[in-house]
Amino acid sequence: MKHNLLPFLKSFITPSGKDLFSRTQGQLTRIYSGLLILFLMLFIVIVYSILYYSILKSSERELESLADQEAQYIEQYLLENRTRDFRDIQNQEIVFSGVNQVFYYVMNSDGEIIMGNDEDSRLQAVLPPLLKSRITKGNGVFLESLHLEGNQDEKGNKREFHRPESDQDISLMIAGHPITFKGQTIGQLYIGRDFTFASQLFQWVLIILIVLGLIFIGLALFMSQKMSKKAMVPIAKAFTRQKEFAADASHELRTPLAVLQSSLDAMDMTLRDEKDQFTEKLLKNMRQEVKRMTSLVGDLLTLARSDSNTVELRKDTFNLRQMAEDVLESVRPLADEKTISTSLDAPENLMVVADPERLSQLIYILLDNAIKYTPAGGAVKISLSQEECYVYITVNDTGVGIKDKDLNHIFERFYRADKSRSRQMGGHGLGLSIAKWIVETHKGTIEVSSELEKGSTFLVKIPRKME
Repeated sequence: MKHNLLPFLKSFITPSGKDLFSRTQGQLTRIYSGLLILFLMLFIVIVYSILYYSILKSSERELESLADQEAQYIEQYLLENRTRDFRDIQNQEIVFSGVNQVFYYVMNSDGEIIMGNDEDSRLQAVLPPLLKSRITKGNGVFLESLHLEGNQDEKGNKREFHRPESDQDISLMIAGHPITFKGQTIGQLYIGRDFTFASQLFQWVLIILIVLGLIFIGLALFMSQKMSKKAMVPIAKAFTRQKEFAADASHELRTPLAVLQSSLDAMDMTLRDEKDQFTEKLLKNMRQEVKRMTSLVGDLLTLARSDSNTVELRKDTFNLRQMAEDVLESVRPLADEKTISTSLDAPENLMVVADPERLSQLIYILLDNAIKYTPAGGAVKISLSQEECYVYITVNDTGVGIKDKDLNHIFERFYRADKSRSRQMGGHGLGLSIAKWIVETHKGTIEVSSELEKGSTFLVKIPRKME
């Protein structure tokens, strides 16, 4: 019976459905939403990068081409006039303004502006130092952001372009091209175009993509939750059928086990005068196994009902100390068999509002567990205390202790740190699971600390008044 029924029932008992489904659905939601968000981010990055670099590179090529053409005009003029001195062409209009061209400057090798024109005279205060520092860095296209302070036009200053009068932040795309004369570089041509609109466009596109991304992330989370919830439907149905079977099986097994127990008692009474040593030993072993299986079936039925939320807690006001004394008295024979000393430390009156049956079961489980894993001659102590709105139940033993790797698993169903030792002691790995369920139904917490060969301490914290 022990070897056949326990694995069979174990396969149909799982952790709390609510916790299991919430964790599984949460994992599915995170996976689905993570994939959708990842694809969305990749889409935004790819779209923005393609848009940015296509416009940027197109503008760079166009500006480079314009700078190359205007540099050729200047070089051709120098060759035709057989001079390499820019001062001879300062008053010659040989460079024409292109579309959106903000300025052009021709600088000699010393960084002095020989000729040029600009849309805004305020550029003359910030551009020459900047361009002079670029002469030694070679050619190419680069972007610069400038702040132009507002001022008024000087009277009589004739300019080709209109100049704004208010403060302005602009972005310029500037192309530099060397000017050569008979193979020698004698100066530099710089042409700038207004890139402010394109820069603002990129910023707005980025903002729009981010806003749309946030909206779609919200939709992704919503869709992921719906998808994960839908995916859990067949699992939930299977789990419900499993819980119903476990509850029904546990309930139905109680009757035959009770009949077996009664039959064994009847046989014991009938054969009292005729049974030999072998028969007596056989009846004793059978009675112990039936008792063990009855306890196991009761625990399974409790957990099955807890999974289906059919267990209703009863609220009563009672003295927790008196209850602890009664439970301690009931387990004292087990402790006396191993010469284990037991003690209780608690205030005289510790009134609580809770389910007395479940708290009594909780204390019994913790004391029984402590006695089982405490060697002969050890000690088990239960302490009760109160602090503000909470009650603390502490069970301390001088037992074998629990390994660190097992501490996070001892409250799992059917988990036994030392399976061989647990079998010898009659444990089936459900007691601490029930203890945790009782604590959680009372809106409390249970913790354990342990040290090998020195003992373990279980600390339970529950409200004094159950809601």
